[in-house]
Amino acid sequence: MAEEVLSQNEIDALLSALSSGEMDANQLKQEEKDKKVRVYDFKRALRFSKDQIRSISRIHENFARLLTTYFSAQLRTYVHISVASVDQIPYEEFIRSIPTMTILNIYSASPLNGRIIFEFNPNIAYAMLDRMLGGKGGSVNKVENLTEIEMTLMSQLFEKALDNLQEAWGSVVEIDPVLEEFEVNPQFLQLVSPNETVVVVSLNTTIAESTGMINICIPHVVLEPIIPKLSVHYWMQKENSKESKPEEYKNLSDTIETALVDMKVILGESTISMNELLHLNQHDMIQLDQKIDSPLPLLVDSQPKFFVQPGKKSKRLAVQILEEIKGGE
Repeated sequence: MAEEVLSQNEIDALLSALSSGEMDANQLKQEEKDKKVRVYDFKRALRFSKDQIRSISRIHENFARLLTTYFSAQLRTYVHISVASVDQIPYEEFIRSIPTMTILNIYSASPLNGRIIFEFNPNIAYAMLDRMLGGKGGSVNKVENLTEIEMTLMSQLFEKALDNLQEAWGSVVEIDPVLEEFEVNPQFLQLVSPNETVVVVSLNTTIAESTGMINICIPHVVLEPIIPKLSVHYWMQKENSKESKPEEYKNLSDTIETALVDMKVILGESTISMNELLHLNQHDMIQLDQKIDSPLPLLVDSQPKFFVQPGKKSKRLAVQILEEIKGGE
């Protein structure tokens, strides 16, 4: 249990009370010996351990990095997203904590049951929309008057971000997230009972000159089938399994070694005009730019890999490898 640190004024008041006799030191010792009872609120039932919450946080830290890269590329402006907090609270408390009018996306995450809510603060959502429409990323909160075109543009942007969510959760479970609903009033959302425990992941988000939060609400029913996979034991076991299965890597290497690849040798190239091409006749000759004593490039799947020299082997045309063509690091 964390110790409470007293201020200097509180320490002075305590010493004064002891010296004046208003407080008995023996009484204080007796109170410390008495068993302390901690109040437990059944409405705020903690259904996830700290270990599992840390795993969820780690997954969404990766998701935040992926989302930063995705939105930066889509919006062509400065974007920074990071995990601010991961908490487990009743669903009712989550609904009360978000604005009365906001941008809500409801996703299914097959094969998991239930649905996930993404709440985009209107400042962030409109900054994204402004950038998509050629603006500087300013924010004007008019969430109550969204047009169909604006809703469609936002939905498309958020829907394409689902690949990042799928990749972030891929280390634990393969999910297929699908955007099912777009809503602006949280009062119309009743995904689970008010007292149901949900995990809320809050992301600090900066888009150009606008800042706000992205909140991800994951009900317990969604995570229930994969709770064992959120423990440190599972992650350590998974890491050890990678190192303890050399046979799998050998089989993979053997399979790659037997794969067929397309190889070709370029004898030479030349450039002629369209007029010369149209007037080519039988027995005409085209001069190549390849010198007879220079090595030829050998291409593997259209990529130059070796320098070779032509020749014959058993009365068949062949090439002999002279050296490897080394590319960048």
